[in-house]
Amino acid sequence: MKKIIILLLVIPPLLLAAIFGYVLYNGPRMTVQHHFREFQKEMPPRVVGTVTVRRPDPSAAESAALKNPLPSSIVNLNRGKVYYQYYCVFCHGDTGAGNGPVGQSYIPVPADLRTEKITRYGDGDLLRSMLTGVGHEPVLERVVPQEHRWYLVLFVRSLPQAR
Repeated sequence: MKKIIILLLVIPPLLLAAIFGYVLYNGPRMTVQHHFREFQKEMPPRVVGTVTVRRPDPSAAESAALKNPLPSSIVNLNRGKVYYQYYCVFCHGDTGAGNGPVGQSYIPVPADLRTEKITRYGDGDLLRSMLTGVGHEPVLERVVPQEHRWYLVLFVRSLPQAR
């Protein structure tokens, strides 16, 4: 009787392990995957009679014309600094020099936000590059809420120039 119980307890797990091992080594290799890359997709046409819930991101021409609606005040700069600490400091560092602890693991390292190249960007261009990501910068559009974005632009503008 004990032998039957032992066999009933041992054989099913061994059988399952054998099946799992077979599937693991002989199963699908995922070599043929049907997929679309983002740049291959085309937006479907808008359905007549529908209302857009979210405004699409501005184009390059539209973003060039955008100006920061926030005044440069101590309160707004402090809010921008708080949001910078939330979203940017890990890669760009406290001073915006691109020397944050996470950013040092990237090749190339993150941009120095104090350089002339960055300061020449218009407000809208800076916002657009932040949202869409440039180079290895992550796309922050889904991370940074709309109400925080202009504060970030204002704070980046306030960083001291690189020497």
